[in-house]
Amino acid sequence: MATRRSRYLPALPALAVLLALSGLQPARAGVFDDDEARRQIRDLSAQTNERLDTLTKGQFDLVNQIQSLREENARLRGQVETLTFELESAKKRQQDFYVDLDGRLRKLETPSAATEGGEGKPADEARAAEPVKKVVDPAAESRDYEAALNFFKANRIKEAAAAFESFGRNYPDSTLAPNAQYWLGNAYYTLRDCKKSIDAYRVVVAKWPQHAKASDALIGVATCQHDIGDAKGAKATYESILAKYPGSSAAATAKQRIKK
Repeated sequence: MATRRSRYLPALPALAVLLALSGLQPARAGVFDDDEARRQIRDLSAQTNERLDTLTKGQFDLVNQIQSLREENARLRGQVETLTFELESAKKRQQDFYVDLDGRLRKLETPSAATEGGEGKPADEARAAEPVKKVVDPAAESRDYEAALNFFKANRIKEAAAAFESFGRNYPDSTLAPNAQYWLGNAYYTLRDCKKSIDAYRVVVAKWPQHAKASDALIGVATCQHDIGDAKGAKATYESILAKYPGSSAAATAKQRIKK
């Protein structure tokens, strides 16, 4: 019995070593698995942070672009408002200029009491030779004309057109009648009614061909013709201005527009 027990004793240490080694393998595998998981977590975290950084940068860029667009829009809106104001101011200055010019011409055209009867004739003799006309109140005539001009100056164009028409009916023989008729054409043109505007301008040329407003009225006719697409008619009107009123400012305007 002692002999058998001594035979197996040397094998016991080797068996113990094998058992110990077999127990270490699962432990090592567990350590390696944890390291790989940590590495993957670190990689995933880095990728996530990188994507977040990219998204954040993109959002900041988008916000900056939106802000830039808002500033540009505000700048352009300011420019439009400035240009609109300047255009309205220029339009008003032009109206004021025409009104002032009309007043100056009216003063020059109004006959004085000394020459009212004509050359070499006293005023009383001239009146006696003329047929009886409707008595007109000069103050009312001037007041009605000024009222119509003020409507136009205030950009109340419909009221101005009605007032100029009324003036023409009430004071057909007035020295201001050609002016009123011319301004009636301007009023209709401002209202974009070219047909009525042309008709009004042509009355000036037909009834008062030698009046200072006649050549300007033809410019108005040609402008309306151009606006409605009647280029041939506009050219003919400009040529008529050059033929009838060669030394007028309207003729200079006609020459420039024919070249264009």
